[in-house]
Amino acid sequence: MLHGRPPIMELKGAYDIEHMGSTQRIRHEFWPLGPIDSKKAQFPCCVVWTPLPVVSWLAPFIGHVGICREDGAVLDFAGSNFVNVDSFAFGAPARYLQLDREVCCFPQNLSGHTCKHGYRHTEFGTSVTWDDALQSSVRHFEHKSYNLFTCNCHSFVANCLNRLCYGGSMNWNMINVAALILFKGHWVDGLSILRSFFPFMVVLSFGIFMVGWPFLIGLFSFSFLLLGWFLLGTYCVKSLLEC
Repeated sequence: MLHGRPPIMELKGAYDIEHMGSTQRIRHEFWPLGPIDSKKAQFPCCVVWTPLPVVSWLAPFIGHVGICREDGAVLDFAGSNFVNVDSFAFGAPARYLQLDREVCCFPQNLSGHTCKHGYRHTEFGTSVTWDDALQSSVRHFEHKSYNLFTCNCHSFVANCLNRLCYGGSMNWNMINVAALILFKGHWVDGLSILRSFFPFMVVLSFGIFMVGWPFLIGLFSFSFLLLGWFLLGTYCVKSLLEC
């Protein structure tokens, strides 16, 4: 070994440490998010939900969902070959859940995956930023036909989360997206609770008054059939809900 020159192994070790530190910095340094501002309809990196006309009056757990860019603009699949940008269909968000970019996978290359689905994630479509993943899903759904029962707004949000490999998972679908916002979401304000449940209570009260308890049985049967369809298509016959 020549005097004054460090051993090759030491150089390699120093490079590995520096490379690892650089990778960590790339992975964890994100653009700062602005505050959530419901009055301006800005929900940075959030999943948002609002009730649907008629459908939510009969089944209040069903609604319209979207996902937001880092600047807070809402993206939602609102019709065939059409994704809304910063104009949430069916009204202002009533519920929201801000997601953590730290638990997403943004690989710079094939060896840069922080998830356990490297090849599958690459084949599905990876991104280096949050907004890049959402834009890829927008391009994908601009060529999709909307169908409330097979390819809807929940499908779009699930596609975004799978591109992000959010939480290390690539198994996002209509059911767990709906459960995520239903059980973990926050109400925007008291008025949002009122407009989400008041129409349902009116329909329920009017139906029981006019028809009696058979109306209640029919209403619950409708909800169970609807939920059963999505469970069947998501977990049993997956080709039904391919989107």
